[in-house]
Amino acid sequence: MIAIGSIHHVTLTVKDLDRSIRFYTQLLGLQPIERPSFPFKGAWFKVGTQQLHLIEREEKQRTSSLVINPQQQHVAFRAKNIQKALEWLRTNGYKEDHPEPTQRLLVKLESRAGFPQIFLFDPDGHLLEINAEDKGD
Repeated sequence: MIAIGSIHHVTLTVKDLDRSIRFYTQLLGLQPIERPSFPFKGAWFKVGTQQLHLIEREEKQRTSSLVINPQQQHVAFRAKNIQKALEWLRTNGYKEDHPEPTQRLLVKLESRAGFPQIFLFDPDGHLLEINAEDKGD
């Protein structure tokens, strides 16, 4: 048996690398880290002790639907304060009833998972979850 200790990184394919870099740095606040000089465009980010890798692809890879469904494949990020995360997202134009699916939020502060959750899409339609240990009233 392999002794897995943690997830090292998650890779997402994106259509427009510059747009995605802005989303992950300016909206989510991820820190870019050095990336080897691969023969294809991409970016790496530090996420705690793990990493997020983006690879630019010609074909657009999206979730099957732009309806937020927590049962879909997604990447989850742990925030220190869910209320501040929600306020930041709303300040940046994200809301539960936004007409544009990639600006829409699903907020579950009282989640069956046992911790508060916010779901949203990145610019390429990858479903993301932001959660926290507690709802931080």
